[in-house]
Amino acid sequence: MPDRNQAALDFLLTRRSRPAKTLTLPVPDRATVTLLLTAAARTPDHGKLEPWRFIVLGKPALSRLAARVPLRGAELGLDPDKIDKAHGQFARADLAVAVISAPKPSDKIPAIEQVYSAGAVCLALVNAALAAGWGANWLSGWASHDRDFIRDGLGLADHETVAGFIHLGTETSRPPERPRPDIDAITTWIDT
Repeated sequence: MPDRNQAALDFLLTRRSRPAKTLTLPVPDRATVTLLLTAAARTPDHGKLEPWRFIVLGKPALSRLAARVPLRGAELGLDPDKIDKAHGQFARADLAVAVISAPKPSDKIPAIEQVYSAGAVCLALVNAALAAGWGANWLSGWASHDRDFIRDGLGLADHETVAGFIHLGTETSRPPERPRPDIDAITTWIDT
C-alpha cells in the first residue's frame, strides 16, 4: 500500500471556498502570501515552462481596478447589474492575487495545456490559503476576460490572460455545505 497522508486527503474531501464578499481584514502578510504562492507554483506545468505568473493586488490596486469597471462596462454597453457585480468584486476586496496565464512558445507543450496549468495554479492557491487557515475564493467575470481592461488595468501583454482573481482574507462566516457531484453519474469505468 502507498503511504497515505490522511490529513491532506481529509482536507481535500471537505475543502470549501469562502465567498469573496464574506472575506475581510486581516489579510495574509507578505511572507504568508509568498508561502502560499510557493505552494501554488508547485503545480504541474508539463515541461517546466512556468506558463503563469502572479500579480498581488493590495487595497489601493483593487480600488483602482474597481474605479475602471463602471467606465469600461459602460463602453461595452453591459447591463448595470453586471457592472455592479464586477465593481463590487474589486471594491470590497482587501487582497487578491491575479493568476496570469502566460503561455510560452513550445514545440512540445500545446498552449491549451499551459492554460490548464494556470487554472490548476488557481485551485492550488485557493487550497493553500484554505489549508493555512485563510478564507479564499477564485473569481473571474467579464472584466477578467476583457482585453482592454486587463491590458490597461494590469499591464498584461497581448499573449497573457487572467486565469482568475484569488481573493484572500479572514472569513466572517462559514458557508453551508453545498451539493456535490454524484460521482457515479459523472464517472465511466473502462476496464477493457
